[in-house]
Amino acid sequence: MKLRFLLSAVALAWPIIHAAGAAAAPTPPAVAGFTLVKTLGGISEHTLDANGLTVLLLSDRTAPVVTFMVTYHVGSRNEVTGSTGATHLLEHLMFKGGLNYNDAKGNSVKQFLEGIGGNYNATTWLDRTNYFAEVGSEHLEGYLAIEADRMRNLWIREDGRRPEMTVVRNEFEIGENDPTQALDKEIFAAAFQAHPYHHPTIGWRSDIEKVAIEKLREFYDTFYWPDNATVTIIGDFDPAAALGLVKKYYGAYPKAPHPIPQVYTEEPEQSGPRRVMLQRAGELGTVGVSFKSPAGSHPDYPALKVLGIIMDSGKTSRFYRALTDKNLTTSVNAEPGFFHDPSLFQIYANLAPAATHEAVEKIILDEIAKVKTDGVTDAEVATALGKIKAATAYGRDGSFAIASKINEDIATGDWTLYFTLDEALAKVTAADVKRVANRYLNQSQSTTGWFVPIITPAPAAN
Repeated sequence: MKLRFLLSAVALAWPIIHAAGAAAAPTPPAVAGFTLVKTLGGISEHTLDANGLTVLLLSDRTAPVVTFMVTYHVGSRNEVTGSTGATHLLEHLMFKGGLNYNDAKGNSVKQFLEGIGGNYNATTWLDRTNYFAEVGSEHLEGYLAIEADRMRNLWIREDGRRPEMTVVRNEFEIGENDPTQALDKEIFAAAFQAHPYHHPTIGWRSDIEKVAIEKLREFYDTFYWPDNATVTIIGDFDPAAALGLVKKYYGAYPKAPHPIPQVYTEEPEQSGPRRVMLQRAGELGTVGVSFKSPAGSHPDYPALKVLGIIMDSGKTSRFYRALTDKNLTTSVNAEPGFFHDPSLFQIYANLAPAATHEAVEKIILDEIAKVKTDGVTDAEVATALGKIKAATAYGRDGSFAIASKINEDIATGDWTLYFTLDEALAKVTAADVKRVANRYLNQSQSTTGWFVPIITPAPAAN
């Protein structure tokens, strides 16, 4: 599981690397039982007619490996008080096996993938949950069969929940001992009062410990259906054959017997700045300043992304020169959330030993004010775009890297963001950056948090 502050807007694909190693896009296969929805950049989208499952295909035969990923359109934003963390705990239970594939039979998902040397895992986030494996091409069917089976045939038992609860609680405690993670949780809880982004993805401790197995089973039976999932297959495979396998193993399932519940809660407009303070044992302080920002699919997101790079990336960035280079911080991070619903543009500054929270916060706000008044330069925008291109090139190496980025685009609401954000970023101007700074980085829409360490005195020497 990724905690909220760790999830960055993964580097965006640039037009020159639409698909790693892919040549001219082949004609999408026509397979009975599927409807071709659209194609873009070599990726074809298909719908399994029998149950509404979405399938994305990108064939690249340059290496004998394939990544299979299924993204469920359910994350912590679908949770309510009393069941926070249920999505993540259910993710853990998904590895406990079911009627057809389990440890006793020697064919569980773990046994199969470890036996063939596959790279596999699962993650939970605000807007989605995904399960994936990178395997040799010859093992695609074996993994696909197990993954499809646990969509509907999972064992959800109390004797599985108890040990996984302790694992999740340990993850929770690790986060509580990290100043920035702990502060991030407090800031989101203060910034969002109505919208479920208020809840941390890992959940609140009491919900983790006490959620009933019946509640987890209800969650599974509500959201784990073909018409609430997207299968992505990238790498060395024949598209028509892959669709045949998807139909063979997923086609037996019906659509959900009920409408999938949709999140309709909108966060009320914030009417003034909010502040939180977290005091715990620690050594160095942290200042976090967050502003309400639009969804990842919003037209203003690209300019906010560029603004974040200008402010925090490298020794020429504004926060580095104003803070880190003056020994006031050890690092500063600034970026907009890339999520389905409006979230936060977040700035985190980790204080150097001699720095004060008051001084660092003031400099952060002063630097924002300069951008709002004077704007940024064309050279700064060009440098930021160059950094995004470079990060993209390094972050697109292989089928798994591509699938991981597409997974976040699916969660944000549209897999074609994998490509369309390219064009939007390339068009960002200095005027756009100044405009979004003035529109979103306003004190009335801010939530500021301080992590103030409580330093325990060393015991007196005898």
